Amino acid sequence: VQLQAFGGGLVQAGGSLRLSCAASGRTFSRSTMGWFRQAPGKEREFVAAINWTGGSTRYVDSVKGRFTISRDNAENTWYLQMNRLKPEDTAVYCCAARLGVTSIPVSANAYDYWGQGTLVTVSS
Repeated sequence: VQLQAFGGGLVQAGGSLRLSCAASGRTFSRSTMGWFRQAPGKEREFVAAINWTGGSTRYVDSVKGRFTISRDNAENTWYLQMNRLKPEDTAVYCCAARLGVTSIPVSANAYDYWGQGTLVTVSS
């Protein structure tokens, strides 16, 4: 099983980026999918997650109204649209998958599979 995250880069404050996470090796259609980030010198932080139907989402307060998580079960892929980026959004962003349909956890320990990170740098 492999999760491949991509779409990071350098953007000016106020700009937008769209991260993607493509899964292979198994289907995650009945799984919660999430994004976490880790800034230099800081602990890993929950960013957003989406349930298996796409009908329920959860965000950390600092990104509400700016970031949108979505998924395409047919493509086994999920996305993080990031708008109005701020310098404090600078971090390595990782995608994660939690098997099962019962919850949208914010704890990294609840997720079963992880992708490698993609770096997002927001300049002021």
